[in-house]
Amino acid sequence: MKKNFFLILVVVSTLISCSDYQKLLKSDDVELKFDKAVEYFKKGEFVRAGTLFDAIAVYYKGTERSEIVLNYIAKSYMGQKDYFTASEYFNTYVKTFPKGTYVGESKFMIGYCYYLDSPDVRLDQTQTKKAIRALQEFIDIYPENEKVPEANKLLDELTNKLVYKEYINAKLYFDLGNYLGNNYESAVITAQNALKKYTSTSYREELMKLVLDSKYQLAVQSVDERRTERYQAAIDEYYNYINEFPSGKYKNEADKILKEAKKIVKN
Repeated sequence: MKKNFFLILVVVSTLISCSDYQKLLKSDDVELKFDKAVEYFKKGEFVRAGTLFDAIAVYYKGTERSEIVLNYIAKSYMGQKDYFTASEYFNTYVKTFPKGTYVGESKFMIGYCYYLDSPDVRLDQTQTKKAIRALQEFIDIYPENEKVPEANKLLDELTNKLVYKEYINAKLYFDLGNYLGNNYESAVITAQNALKKYTSTSYREELMKLVLDSKYQLAVQSVDERRTERYQAAIDEYYNYINEFPSGKYKNEADKILKEAKKIVKN
């Protein structure tokens, strides 16, 4: 009985709340709508808050409260996890109020929205690149802002995501081997381009080892007249790897490649 009574109470309260909200939406009292929108926002009821702020935004256009409302709208969409729409509103705020109270925060939030919308590494990374550009712009303009350390951390994560995608692409070429052409050369080129572009990446060792493995396979499967030359290239690549990672996690595998390559070159 108590359980049923509680459920009935919840349903009745919800219906009353919905009824009050519908009346509020139809109200012409803009100030009341603003106050209730702020109240809903603080309670975490972002859909209701956002709807009310959207409804009253036009009434505050050209006033001091206009930028407050626009900031609330953007944050309401953040609360709804609609990061694309939130980023659009933060962008609108920056364009409308280039010297506004919340412009620095909005600049950061634009990049953060793009970061949250960044897809799985196997998918197109346009949004990831947009996030990197936006966060870097924020850091360049507001180097003393308290959000800069967080922005730098997000930048590192996003950059490593792009590097990992390059590593996956290079690894795919390596795994394809000689299927429909010489994919080991493509693996070398892709990995080396990533190393040049992202010099301080945390995937540096993986990329260098992949270059070594690819050059070794090029030698193993080489025609006779180029075999010595390619084994020597693998030896050179071994030293590139070992000089940078003398105690690297792939050292044992690399040592085996060196031993085999030296034996072939010597013979």
